[in-house]
Amino acid sequence: MTQPETPKSTPEEPWPVRVVSQKVGAWVAKLGWVWVDGQVAQISRRPGASTVFLTLRDPSADLSLTVTTNRDVLDIGAPNLEEGARVVLHAKPEFYAARGTLSLRADEIRQVGLGELLARLERLKKQLAAEGLFARERKRRPPFLPSRIGLMTGRSSAAERDVLTNARRRWPAVEFRVINVAVQGPTAVPQMIDALKVLDGDETIDVIIIARGGGSVEDLLPFSDEALCRAVADCRTPVVSAIGHETDIPLLDYVADVRASTPTDAAKRIVPDLAEELRLIGLARQRLGRAVTGLLDREQHRLDSIRSRPVLARPHVMIDQRATEVGALRDRASRTLDHKLTAAAGDLRHTLARLRALSPAATLERGYAIVQRADGHVVRAPSDVAKGDDLRVRLAAGDLSAQVTDSPG
Repeated sequence: MTQPETPKSTPEEPWPVRVVSQKVGAWVAKLGWVWVDGQVAQISRRPGASTVFLTLRDPSADLSLTVTTNRDVLDIGAPNLEEGARVVLHAKPEFYAARGTLSLRADEIRQVGLGELLARLERLKKQLAAEGLFARERKRRPPFLPSRIGLMTGRSSAAERDVLTNARRRWPAVEFRVINVAVQGPTAVPQMIDALKVLDGDETIDVIIIARGGGSVEDLLPFSDEALCRAVADCRTPVVSAIGHETDIPLLDYVADVRASTPTDAAKRIVPDLAEELRLIGLARQRLGRAVTGLLDREQHRLDSIRSRPVLARPHVMIDQRATEVGALRDRASRTLDHKLTAAAGDLRHTLARLRALSPAATLERGYAIVQRADGHVVRAPSDVAKGDDLRVRLAAGDLSAQVTDSPG
């Protein structure tokens, strides 16, 4: 069973282009008068015409608008206005429906003076510092010897020559990727931001140098632009700022990881001096050689001192001394033992003599006899026996048997 086809929705009635343009124009007309800040990219004064056309460019973006004003307004507010100057104008946005273009109609134009520019820069400096973009802990140290360096500078400029010449003089094998950009004027900031993205995205680049020669405060304004400062702060690659002379300090110097006083100073900070490194290596080798030689000399002296001691110089002397001591102790022990044995033998002889003198056998030898009854008791008195008792008489040479014949009296 087939599903019924869903009918296609009918689109709303389309608007003609003129209607869209008219509605956009009506919405723009509601904006009213506004104050606009920008940089003059072009001035068109036609002889005899009362209308002056300006091209006003955003300093940080690739965007511009056409401004129309009366010649008297321009002569009163900014009589010496030139291309590249910063202005603030009071204008009303206007949309030309026929051409579909947006422009500004100004009734007041003020050229921004140096004092006001410096005041703006000071306010921006405090703002960026409060956000931590100038913090020391976020700054990175460039490598000792970068394999490749990105250089962003003006085309055929003295800054480019200074960086390349000094870097290659110090380290001939150094490699560069150079991107030439506008370093002043209304297109400077957008070009530098685009070039910075290209160099930061190149994995072979270890450090980026932004270089420009000296100039007036107005010429160096692009290097204090907020968008450029934030772009540098967001880079993953260390950035070196080498803008102007030593006394020139744009805001980029505070944001960059390293601040070089001049482009030449940037080359010296980024690339080591080959001759100086060879000299330092030579000095280090000399110090190392002296240290090793000194160590060997000290150890040799220590060994000689140890070997000169009697215990090592004549090791048998100690053995001979100990052998003599052992011999002496052995002789002493032998004499002591002999003396003890002799004394013990004398004592034994004396004891034996006393023992013999006191023994019954010695008494018998002198003619005495021991009379014992049959039960072994010694007869000491006549009353100890009776007539007819058998007796035993012990003599020195033997025993005799006897019998009591008389009764004891």
